[in-house]
Amino acid sequence: MGKATGFMEYTRTLPVVRPPAERISDWREFHLHSSEEGLREQGARCMDCGVPFCHTGQVMGGAASGCPINNLIPEWNDLVYQGQWHEALNRLHQTNNFPEFTGRVCPAPCEGSCVLGISDNPVTIKTIEQAIIDKGFEAGWVLAEPPAERTGKQVAVIGSGPAGLACAAQLNRAGHWVTVFERADRIGGLLMYGIPNMKLEKKVVQRRTDLMSAEGIRFVTGTNVGQNYPIDRLLKEFEAIVLCGGATRPRDLNLEGRGLQGIHFAMEFLQANTKSLLDSNHEDGLYLSARDKDVIVIGGGDTGTDCVGTALRHGCKSLVQFEILTKPPDGRAADNPWPQWPKVYRLDYGQEEAAAVFGQDPRTYSVMSKRFVGDENGRVSGVQTVEIEWTTNGNGGRPVPKEVPGTEKQWPAEMVLLAMGFLGPETAGLLSELGVLIDDRGNVMVDEDKMTSVPRVFAAGDMARGQSLVVWAIADGRRAARGVDRYLMGDTRLP
Repeated sequence: MGKATGFMEYTRTLPVVRPPAERISDWREFHLHSSEEGLREQGARCMDCGVPFCHTGQVMGGAASGCPINNLIPEWNDLVYQGQWHEALNRLHQTNNFPEFTGRVCPAPCEGSCVLGISDNPVTIKTIEQAIIDKGFEAGWVLAEPPAERTGKQVAVIGSGPAGLACAAQLNRAGHWVTVFERADRIGGLLMYGIPNMKLEKKVVQRRTDLMSAEGIRFVTGTNVGQNYPIDRLLKEFEAIVLCGGATRPRDLNLEGRGLQGIHFAMEFLQANTKSLLDSNHEDGLYLSARDKDVIVIGGGDTGTDCVGTALRHGCKSLVQFEILTKPPDGRAADNPWPQWPKVYRLDYGQEEAAAVFGQDPRTYSVMSKRFVGDENGRVSGVQTVEIEWTTNGNGGRPVPKEVPGTEKQWPAEMVLLAMGFLGPETAGLLSELGVLIDDRGNVMVDEDKMTSVPRVFAAGDMARGQSLVVWAIADGRRAARGVDRYLMGDTRLP
């Protein structure tokens, strides 16, 4: 695939982005377009590796290895190299309903398992993916494609995040009438309110959902099924139901002082910020501002990075991010071989921006929060921490944190953002009323077809998988659509 000697002739080039010091002054996307010549060279680096691992989509070492939606990566890399962009778009859409989302927000497990990455820098797969779909929209190739025939079957999809949208798109393609319910005021779920605008501009989400509406999918916003839309009505009106409400219960940090004002869950901070931005360009003031505040983000991952980037755009006074784990190595460790996801030190966009403002990576590793400190007005004023080391002594080989004596420290903080992940879906209300079984991890229990313990009720995405990547949600949504189609029609031709 690509040019036979391309991987020897061309070096990997990083995606084009706006300079950090420039982009923190606005909320526009930081992604820029690379030149077509440069993209063709990057596609040429895709070697004829014999057995490509980039599209395998397995879980290895607790993380994705290869593309969970099994993108035909070598094929569209070669087509880009050949300059056949329209055909590359067709191949991309065979496996991915929303490459404009994954091309922007996916951490690219495909690149972590690229065969070229064994001895050199991997192919810039994610950059090429985004370029293909963006060119497709610009050229007018991406059009609404309503199904030629309808089955007459009515399906409800509850939740309009990536899993719900992917499931709806596939079911509509099979000819079913699909209604998507969303409790927020805009469609998109995590894509709309969970991911900041500078990482994924909302016009990109709206553009796709407008296409889906034109294809016949019905979207209903401001509707919380189980509250203002009764369960018995849902069961009466629809022949199949797919639950795609996500894993929305945040992990808390129940320390002394947790009740102080100024301590917020990350999603409370991010969602209010994006809604205010979209509603009024922040003029309504209905968001949590970090302006002129000492901000501490507790937790890493994508959500922590998004908090960092958002606080910087507000104009925070200082910024620190606590990581309880040790700092990753610069290269793969011995217990993290290819094709596993490389657990190495990297600067994501938020940390890169913080370094541009404050002169260094904001993350502090191997630190554990002990207590929140408040002022006389009941507001948080600091966080007390202690350094830790990870030890396996007396714990059956499982690492546990051990405090290092004499390393206690108090950090100033006027805003603390808790970004420590999610525990699973909300079980009260919809799930309890439907009576679906919950597994020992707190997620909805499903079979191979994504059907729950209740007949004709399915579940997909984070609600059934637990907190995961957008690309896994899309994969699960597509699998659930196959299961629903098979249930309704006795067989399925959905990919």
